[in-house]
Amino acid sequence: MPKRVDHELRRRQIAEAVWRIAASRGLPAATLREVAAEAAVSMRLVQYYFTTKERMLIYAFEYGAEAAGERMRARFTALGRAPGPVDVVRICLLELLPTDDDSLLLARVHAAYYAAALTDPALAGADARNPQHQLESVLATQLRAGQAAGDVPGGVDPAFEAGGLAALAAGLSSSILVGARSPDDAVALIDYHVRRLFPTPPRSRRGR
Repeated sequence: MPKRVDHELRRRQIAEAVWRIAASRGLPAATLREVAAEAAVSMRLVQYYFTTKERMLIYAFEYGAEAAGERMRARFTALGRAPGPVDVVRICLLELLPTDDDSLLLARVHAAYYAAALTDPALAGADARNPQHQLESVLATQLRAGQAAGDVPGGVDPAFEAGGLAALAAGLSSSILVGARSPDDAVALIDYHVRRLFPTPPRSRRGR
């Protein structure tokens, strides 16, 4: 009986090879031949799943976004309770920081894609679909929810603060990657700004 092949698993195996090359040598090095060698598969197999390099790179990018989303969901689950606005804001921001091996790999991959997207319109389009570009909307929504609950001051402008927080997290991620700031310092800065926006504890925890 023919052996069943998990095609999605194969695609992910190839995508993860793209990540490793992009993170260590930059995206231009992720040719079909190099990716096949890194994934320990034939070049013909890579071409079977991805007829062009562009399709392979875009798939790998989108799979990376999915992996980041899975990590974020795991953080929410680890809370052991329903996340409130302050939890969502903090976790969304912290997930952008390269603070462990997995997030460091993803951050380096995203940086490689961003650099390549400056001169590659196809990759620029993929970058526009990155869930991180939805971050400001998510943060603004949570800040409004915090205001409705009385946990965020009414004078805060959710849209402007969300833009500032997203830019802060992106800048901190880059500074960690180049060794200009430690992960602990970056986390402390995120926590400082989260406390500034949520100066009072969530109502469900007050008095405990």
